[in-house]
Amino acid sequence: MSIISSPFSISIPCSNSSSSSSLSFSTSFSAQFVKLQQHQRKRGGAMVVKMSLEAGVGVMGTKLGMMSFFQPNGEVVPVTVVGFKEGNIVTQIKADATDGYNAVQVGYRRVRDRKLTKPEMGHLEKAGAIPMRHLQEFRLQSVDGFEPNQRLVFDELFNEGDLVDVSGTTIGKGFQGGIKRHNFKRGPMSHGSKSHRQLGSIGAGTTPGRVYKGKKMPGKDGWN
Repeated sequence: MSIISSPFSISIPCSNSSSSSSLSFSTSFSAQFVKLQQHQRKRGGAMVVKMSLEAGVGVMGTKLGMMSFFQPNGEVVPVTVVGFKEGNIVTQIKADATDGYNAVQVGYRRVRDRKLTKPEMGHLEKAGAIPMRHLQEFRLQSVDGFEPNQRLVFDELFNEGDLVDVSGTTIGKGFQGGIKRHNFKRGPMSHGSKSHRQLGSIGAGTTPGRVYKGKKMPGKDGWN
C-alpha cells in the first residue's frame, strides 16, 4: 500500500476501485507520493509480505471524495481523499495498573452540547475536551507521552513508509433487493418467466416449516 500526504488531508490508493472522479480542491495542495519499503517474496505465484507490525494510536477522518494520482511512470492510481475535521483529541488514558491494559481513547468531530447525553458530556468534561461525536479506543504497548486533552497531529504520528490499517462505515443504501444486497443471480428474462429479480425459495414447507434466522433476504443495505 502507498500513502499520499498533504498538509490538509491524506489519500489512500484503492487498487480495486472503479471510480476515477477528481475533486475540485485537489489541485490546491502539493501531494507527495510515498512508497512503502516492504520485504516481499513470491511463493507459488502469491505475494508474501513479512514485516513486524506494532499497533499504534490512530486518528479518525471523514471521506471527502476520490481523485486520480499519476505516478512518475504515467500509471493512474485511484485514491480516496480523507480529511480531518476538528477533533482527534485524547479523551481518556487507560493504564495497565488500573484498567488491566494500556489504551488511549480519541475523540473526533465536534458537535453541540445538546447533541450529547449528560454522561457523555461528563466524560469529556473530565478530560477537559470539547464535545465530540465519535470516541475510539486504541490499545498500545505503552501510553507514555499521552495526556488528556492532547491534540494528535498527523505529521507526528505517521512517518514515511508506515503501514496503515483503514476501516470505515459504508454509506446507507436503504431497502434493497437480494440481487444488490447479496449478489444473487437474476431469474430467466424470457420464455414466460415472471420472476426476473424476485427471491427464490427460502425454505421447505413441512420440515422445518419455517425460515431460518439469518436467511439472506431483501432488507436495508449499507451502514456497516
